[in-house]
Amino acid sequence: MGEKFDLVVIGSGPGGYVAAIRAGQLGLKTAIVEKDSRLGGTCLLRGCIPTKSMLESASIADHARHADDFGIGVGEVTVDLKKVLKRKNRVVKSNAGGVAFLMKKNKVTVFNGFGTVSGQGKVTVKTDDGETVLQTRNILLATGSVPRTLPFIEIDGERVLTSDELLDMETMPSHLLVLGAGAVGVEFASVFRSFGSEVTIVELADRLVPVEDAEVSAEFAKAFKRRGIKAHVGTKLTGVEHTKTGILATLEKADGKKAGVKASHLLVAVGRAPVTANIGLEAQGVQLDRGFVKVDEHYRTAAPGIYAIGDIVAGTPQLAHAASTEGVTAVEHMAGLEPPPINYTHCPGCTYSNPEIGSLGLTEQQAKDAGYTLKVGKFPFSAVGKAKVIGDTTGFVKIIAEDQYNEILGVHIIGPHATDLIAEVGPLLKLECTLEELARTIHAHPTLAEAIHEAAHAALGHALHM
Repeated sequence: MGEKFDLVVIGSGPGGYVAAIRAGQLGLKTAIVEKDSRLGGTCLLRGCIPTKSMLESASIADHARHADDFGIGVGEVTVDLKKVLKRKNRVVKSNAGGVAFLMKKNKVTVFNGFGTVSGQGKVTVKTDDGETVLQTRNILLATGSVPRTLPFIEIDGERVLTSDELLDMETMPSHLLVLGAGAVGVEFASVFRSFGSEVTIVELADRLVPVEDAEVSAEFAKAFKRRGIKAHVGTKLTGVEHTKTGILATLEKADGKKAGVKASHLLVAVGRAPVTANIGLEAQGVQLDRGFVKVDEHYRTAAPGIYAIGDIVAGTPQLAHAASTEGVTAVEHMAGLEPPPINYTHCPGCTYSNPEIGSLGLTEQQAKDAGYTLKVGKFPFSAVGKAKVIGDTTGFVKIIAEDQYNEILGVHIIGPHATDLIAEVGPLLKLECTLEELARTIHAHPTLAEAIHEAAHAALGHALHM
């Protein structure tokens, strides 16, 4: 029998490794099990971090094309995809090394191998050299997710790909067809359009980024159209054929009309599936719903001593920052503390495309459906001095508040640095801030954050610069 622990975490993504750090801080003897050779999970190794590295290269290419507008000569802009990937890999390696350092700092024992729940208080770690059985008071499942696929589409890793394969593809697609207009789909669409590829998006819903506020989706569609990205919404992909130069996709509209689209490559970005198979959950009494784990507000499963967080949890957002927060909450509960339940309405959503989207709280439609009478304010970046300075005036800030007390219910940003600006909104919602309080909060000038300030004034009926 192997070493005894207070907690064994299975999975070292941002949920798992943050939970392990917090456990170490609380004095729990902790181990973490990871099947990959490096720590960091999907987010760090083949998700958030490598994607954002490529988006940064794309942003630099876009800026370089307009450098002359700023008085800077750079010559012809070219993109070397192999160098882009090489830089991406350096970034990933550096971050993975950082996670390994944090494990040592917090005295977390790392086991590389495939972890399974093999009994009450037991985790078996399988490697090529054999098995190690760990005894533990608590188990935290943080096994993450993988790209979801469709049964009629074969992923060959060459012409038909998921995000995993696309992140390592060294051939620049001449025409990338993207199936799915959620965050993953539109981010890759944005990257490869900036790199010079022709890009087409297919989305089953009636608009791009369908989880966002409707006005944000409309503005996003306009921005993508200006960039030359073609979009087919309210459309499903019903078949894929391989051709000599790529693929031929059959598209079908809601009215039944069909059309064919030729492309060099197809990215399937239709969501992510939980990794919960073959790790011994059902045998221990863990309840599943279509592969997702059912938990309570403390992230306890139905099985004693087993918790679950992150992408595998039923009914919660598949976001790295949500997983990290869940991990802290679960570990603090194990340690006998009383962490408050997470309010997912206060969990920001971010899309790192061009333009960026940052959203927090209720959309206008959600607020109406909840029965609120609303005050809504919008302010465009085109009226913000700093946006003109940086040469990016796309988009707006939209604030939704209820009419009786002017309490802010949601803020939705599309435009430059939206994913950074949305951080201001978290405390506003958590502290039940009103429009007057935000409008009377001094914002530095010139900054992009002034758009949030002005949107509050707009909701009150007196925008200052519009």
